[in-house]
Amino acid sequence: MPSSAAATDLDNAPLRSVYTSNLAQLLHQNRFSLVVSTYQAGKVILVRAEDNQLNTHFRHFRRPMGLAANATRMAIGEAYQLTELYNMAAVAPQIAPQGKHDACYIPRNIHITGDIDIHEMAWAGDELWVVNTRFSCLCTLDNAYSFVPRWRPPFITGLGVEDRCHLNGLAVVKDQPKYVTALGATNEPQGWRAQKATGGLLMDVQTHKILSQGLSMPHSPRWYDDRLWVLESGKGSVATVDVQTGQLTTVVELPGFTRGLDFYGPLAFVGLSQVRESAVFSGIPLTERLDERICGVWVFHIHTGEIVGFLRFEDAVQEIFAVAVLPQTTFPEILEGDEKTLGSSYALPDNALRDVEN
Repeated sequence: MPSSAAATDLDNAPLRSVYTSNLAQLLHQNRFSLVVSTYQAGKVILVRAEDNQLNTHFRHFRRPMGLAANATRMAIGEAYQLTELYNMAAVAPQIAPQGKHDACYIPRNIHITGDIDIHEMAWAGDELWVVNTRFSCLCTLDNAYSFVPRWRPPFITGLGVEDRCHLNGLAVVKDQPKYVTALGATNEPQGWRAQKATGGLLMDVQTHKILSQGLSMPHSPRWYDDRLWVLESGKGSVATVDVQTGQLTTVVELPGFTRGLDFYGPLAFVGLSQVRESAVFSGIPLTERLDERICGVWVFHIHTGEIVGFLRFEDAVQEIFAVAVLPQTTFPEILEGDEKTLGSSYALPDNALRDVEN
């Protein structure tokens, strides 16, 4: 029986959600939490277990889309900037209610990129790689520049603010960018739109080889459990890919537009969006298969495809962009707008801490 999640937010928007009771138990027993972005609602959501119930904690950001996160740090792609946050665990116990939190992500760097339509991001070693959808490239950051282009598909002849192929997904393997997804192999401004339902592709960054074509709005490639995973968002499905043949095998079909994927043990966490009845989403298999789509996070077992649980958002939250697992983090906070705590929290290198006098 689904339960209602307790929501905390600085605003009074209707941010209701329901969830399966075992989802809260999973987070509590395995000591992890989730972070979710929704550009449509302008929120980053921390999904946490609290007394065997689920707590959805909303923080406001400007059109948050791409998200990279782990127990140490977090990066959030916003409307025209990228915000990097670091976990200051020592601050967490001081946050009200005291003693409840075990992680506190504090903004450390804000990089103004301009509106490059940041989609997925991932760390390759210590370097953050960003999917720059508007310029049809992968890029990294340098303080002197908006961004540094590092790779683009071979069919993209040059840089332009034109979203030529809707490059959107990125998988890092062995600390190197390895796989990307795009909605079309086109070099024309917005050219991907013409064949959006069947023009998607999955590509190997290192070889420039297109592994699979004819996909329906693919997103979120991931390498996990020695397998390549990809979301066929236009079908509302999750699939594995044979890297030799490019053949997709559907693992599960879900009741929404699949976008955002992460794993913990044998479980996969997938973001679902309702998708609006608009030109972008018209004519895709999902809207023909389902009259009503759902927004939330669905959990399935990667070996059986069995649905394990879900968190379903209602009312104000209609689209999910990114989902990430925060391992060994049970009740995190994102310190956003708390000037008093930000002003009195300091992080120093270990060698400097030895010189601090109380």
